Amino acid sequence: MPGGGVPLRVLSYNIHSQRDDPAALAEVVREAAPDVVVVQEGPRRFRWRQKTASLAGSFGLVVAAGGLPSLGNLLLTSLRVRVLATRCQRYPLTPGRHLRGAAYAECLVGGSRFLLAGSHLSTDPAERPAQAARFKRELAEATLPVVAGVDLNEGPDGPAWRTVAEGLTDTAVAADRADRHTYSCADPRRRIDAVFVDPRITVVDYDVVDTPRTRRASDHFPVLVDLLLPTAG
Repeated sequence: MPGGGVPLRVLSYNIHSQRDDPAALAEVVREAAPDVVVVQEGPRRFRWRQKTASLAGSFGLVVAAGGLPSLGNLLLTSLRVRVLATRCQRYPLTPGRHLRGAAYAECLVGGSRFLLAGSHLSTDPAERPAQAARFKRELAEATLPVVAGVDLNEGPDGPAWRTVAEGLTDTAVAADRADRHTYSCADPRRRIDAVFVDPRITVVDYDVVDTPRTRRASDHFPVLVDLLLPTAG
């Protein structure tokens, strides 16, 4: 592989609270065969633990972090990935808005450690920048290479996007595929979902998976990225 390193396949996916076609959703993820999945709009209410485990099982994966403590942000892994530590974050609640947050997992694969992170920012443009700043502080303080999947609810020209992206590699730009829209499946015209990585990580491939099946599975297209993590030492 170019540049050497440890391969990692990442899927970042807003699953629309599983309100669409769950069978298609499971097929999309299984076909992608990711090592890690960053989920937005995962289970966050009653029986969330059972629902999260069932979702992971339908994907052939296991739960790493998230769920109710991170307000629906969810990190899933294959058995190839070892999870070393996890934590969740909640952003301050703006009265009248949805409570939102983020999930983090320190992971080990092939001898390479990295921080996997996921968040889903507000639909309110007045609320997003502060959430982005809190998420960015967590990423900036990490000593491990960061892999972050985010639904930013705005495009690359927005202030929240610029905050999160600063100092990181936008995998779509690195792969020269920033023209690929992620939302909505019914009328794709915005790129509001992204995977950002540490500059030490090599972007091998990038795709916004637009198929008849993904159009049934959710209102967002999944973002699929192949990476090479830096080797230990």
